[in-house]
Amino acid sequence: MIETELCTFTLEACQIAADMGITRVELCASPYEGGTPPSAAFIRMARRIPHLKLSVMIRPRGGDFLYSDKEFHQMLEEISFAHDCGADCVVAGILTSDGRVDEIRTAELVAAAKEMEFTFHRAFDMTCDTNEALEALVRVGCCRVLTSGGRNTAPEGIENIHSLIKASAGRIDVMAGSGVNASNVKLLADT
Repeated sequence: MIETELCTFTLEACQIAADMGITRVELCASPYEGGTPPSAAFIRMARRIPHLKLSVMIRPRGGDFLYSDKEFHQMLEEISFAHDCGADCVVAGILTSDGRVDEIRTAELVAAAKEMEFTFHRAFDMTCDTNEALEALVRVGCCRVLTSGGRNTAPEGIENIHSLIKASAGRIDVMAGSGVNASNVKLLADT
């Protein structure tokens, strides 16, 4: 069975996703900033929807993925809060100024997630070497990476996504994200 996830910005979208058989939703606010953490009420109310796994966006602000110490500590607090609200997964990404995964800080975020799954989001597509980045995510214990294959949309990056899946060798899930819709979902699922 293919696991599905839908990025949602409203409680109504979460309910529709559950009704349509979506496996998991990613709860976000601020779509025009690329997604920031959802409100407390949104997380708690979404948690009440039966048979729906919740991923919670952890990001202190829109823009780049280079964070100050204060922003990093805010991310740790957001992870703790998501855990307390019953989230199943957190979604975050943090890079170094030279375009690599910040392994030290990412490992701290993964540890803070405790039993929740950890998805590294599309900051991955901003790295200078996605194969190197994939290995870094495996080393720090991420369970999933969300990627468009280093391109604007997943359909454009489908060949790279296929290569990443092969390179992952089952050590980390590779999930296509960005530009996925009814017209291309089967092609991406087959990848």
